[in-house]
Amino acid sequence: MCGTRLSGSGVRRVAGVARHGVARVISKMGMASRTTAAAWVRAGRVQVNGRVVRDAEFPVRQGVDRVTIDGQSTAAATRVVLMLNKPRGLVTTTSDEQGRATVYQCFAGADLPWLAPVGRLDKASEGLLLFSNDPAWAARLANPGSGPDKTYHVQIDQLPSAALLQKLARGVVLEGERLGARSARCLRSGARHAWLEIVLDEGRNRQIRRLLGAFDVSVLRLVRVRIGALPLGELPQGGWRLLSEREIAALCA
Repeated sequence: MCGTRLSGSGVRRVAGVARHGVARVISKMGMASRTTAAAWVRAGRVQVNGRVVRDAEFPVRQGVDRVTIDGQSTAAATRVVLMLNKPRGLVTTTSDEQGRATVYQCFAGADLPWLAPVGRLDKASEGLLLFSNDPAWAARLANPGSGPDKTYHVQIDQLPSAALLQKLARGVVLEGERLGARSARCLRSGARHAWLEIVLDEGRNRQIRRLLGAFDVSVLRLVRVRIGALPLGELPQGGWRLLSEREIAALCA
């Protein structure tokens, strides 16, 4: 029997051919976020095979059906990846319901395509944050099983013992979730505080803060200094730069 069927994943199959909603297709091509693409559709700016559509879920065969925005072709955008030295106090989101400042203020006035964060840093954290207009590449990089390690420098409110560093690497189970570090070492220490270098091979929500908190250690400052082979380097806070093709390839090596 022919016709349109909606699977549990939201993918429509028309006459046996998988199709995706037009807003999702625009997003996957790196043209805009799905939310923005849906707004373009509702505004009548999107055409499929020459016909204006106003349903963001209108089924489209990517690479087969012709999608245009304001009459202009939506050929897949060239992949763009940039790195930002995120300052403390900004949230990693395109817009915030509470009206807080976001990381996108660092790009104000820049001539850039639509870019989404690759992973996150919480409001109180700083350092290396990646952005890309290629959702598939970003998903591969953020995958805990295949993505690169991430290195952090963490200032804590006490002097660490060798036993503490061993416990951080060994990990702990909190609320049924195992948290641990690939490695942890002391970089330098003062009279009351110390800096640790912690390497993670996965990125769970507030993982380092929760892991240290399990051992009654408070984080005073947290800076991500490296993702895989890519160092933060001397990039100033709030500064950003585009990555070269070599740097992009090395991230997934």
